[in-house]
Amino acid sequence: MIKEFLKSFQILTLPEIENFETVLVKKTLKKGDFFINEGKLSKEVAFINSGILRSFFTPESGEEITYCITFPGTLMAAYSAFITGLPTVENIQAVADSELLIIQKKEVDKLLETSPNWIRFFKIIAEQQYLELEKRLFLFQKEKAKKRYADLLENQPGYIQQIPLQYLASYLGITPRHLSRLRREIHL
Repeated sequence: MIKEFLKSFQILTLPEIENFETVLVKKTLKKGDFFINEGKLSKEVAFINSGILRSFFTPESGEEITYCITFPGTLMAAYSAFITGLPTVENIQAVADSELLIIQKKEVDKLLETSPNWIRFFKIIAEQQYLELEKRLFLFQKEKAKKRYADLLENQPGYIQQIPLQYLASYLGITPRHLSRLRREIHL
């Protein structure tokens, strides 16, 4: 799956992709395991081969706020901490049993020195992350919860049932009770 993902950008050469594959380390997480915890340094990026991860933080109220859910075929990191080298303010946890392919930051830095193709690739990844964040922000502020849920159902129908109700509700910015009502409405 990683090879197809990298090829889809039509930037990297086959030898560059094959070299990338040699530095990846497979990591499995059981449901509930953490990829990274708040306060730790983010020194790796994961490609999600299978499973689902959620990013969340815990404000002073103590109630976890899920702000990102990531599905197979995508990259995941505590990105701002990865860039700055500062401890992360988020947690990333497996919502389902997951298989990740991990690359260390030092390996990413080496790749960036070897070819302008890698610079282009990571620039596009950063741009995509920004666009996803902006889309989520606009959806959250512009659309009602029903539309946000319908959008998620449309884009990730095979995975949505694997996400516990409280995480999904938090991600949508509603209560679990409200989400239960939405599910009944939409599935009628």
